[in-house]
Amino acid sequence: MRYISVGERRARLGVRHLLVEAGRVGSPEGVADSLVALHGTDPATVYLAVGARLADPAGTVGETGRALYEDRTLVRMHGMRHTVFVFPVALTAVVHASTGLTVAARERASLVKDMVKAGAPDAAWLKDVEESALAALARRGQATAAELAEDEPRLREQFVYAAGKRYEGIHTVSTRLLRVLGVEGKVVRGRPLGSWTSSQFRWAVAPPHPELEPAAAQAELLRRWLAVCGPATEADLKWWTGWKVTDVRRALTAIGAEQVSVDEGPAYVVAGDDGPVADPAEPWAAFLPGLDPTAMGWQQRDWYLAPELRPPLFDGSGNVGPTVWWNGRVVGGWGQRADGSVVWRLLDTEGLGREAEEAIATEAERLQGWLGATRVTPRFRTPLEKELAAS
Repeated sequence: MRYISVGERRARLGVRHLLVEAGRVGSPEGVADSLVALHGTDPATVYLAVGARLADPAGTVGETGRALYEDRTLVRMHGMRHTVFVFPVALTAVVHASTGLTVAARERASLVKDMVKAGAPDAAWLKDVEESALAALARRGQATAAELAEDEPRLREQFVYAAGKRYEGIHTVSTRLLRVLGVEGKVVRGRPLGSWTSSQFRWAVAPPHPELEPAAAQAELLRRWLAVCGPATEADLKWWTGWKVTDVRRALTAIGAEQVSVDEGPAYVVAGDDGPVADPAEPWAAFLPGLDPTAMGWQQRDWYLAPELRPPLFDGSGNVGPTVWWNGRVVGGWGQRADGSVVWRLLDTEGLGREAEEAIATEAERLQGWLGATRVTPRFRTPLEKELAAS
């Protein structure tokens, strides 16, 4: 097995994740296609991740909104690890078949079980409500749950969840049902009610897509991701996909992945991708948002993020906050003050000279340039981001 060093992995990251200045692209579609998936749990992450990789970020908000809500070339939907992502529309069938089907079956069974346990109507009643709600959504084009309930009042029905337990709560049929329909690939998130930073979304009927064979879809998704993020260990692959290890191994065999060696042990690249990769011609800096697909790309992260930097840069659930990068490694974090000004702090200054500091300052100005006075508060706040925001 050929050994791929940390330096070479960082070089691959800079080029393939569009963070080297010469590698930036011209459209949100180009960013999503290159990265396979953009984290969508925090709506602002999508825009910030795109803006960091556009050759001209001035039109980030307008162009990303166009792709998501007008041309529908990008789709926000549930994907790996039961998490919301933004995918190129051409990849939605692959994601649905490779990942969504198993989760969807589990989610629907859980909803029916919870309703029956609470004495609510059964699966047949739920199916009738579902069909009525989907018909209403098709007529409206896009709608909130409250708007759909005007057409289908049964969506307002409530039932007790986990009666008698400390986490007992009241669930509304609309909330649970729309979530199930989302993972089943029948509905997707539409335009938000507020600005591009809003997390209140309308719903829309999902664009049609072919039904693929799950094993073939898993092979295709893993091939696409490994081409961008390889080398990756089996642990990385299992974590990112959320699949069983048997599914990961079957997909690796199906695509003829090649085994290489990294500091963590055996790893994999797509066939023919085990050759040496040169460092980018120019050093690079980047300001990436919380939950950025690069920072969250691997489970084993020591090669680009020193363990001692994790406490200030991650929240208690393992979500990464806004990060500052230099030549393939995380060196600090950033946030915004109340007036929207971008501020940052370097936590790992080893090997950073004037060139690095100037490049990081330039990248901060680039981010500030297209954000303007807009202040983005990450959905998952980290110690350093909160401290910088209050400075």
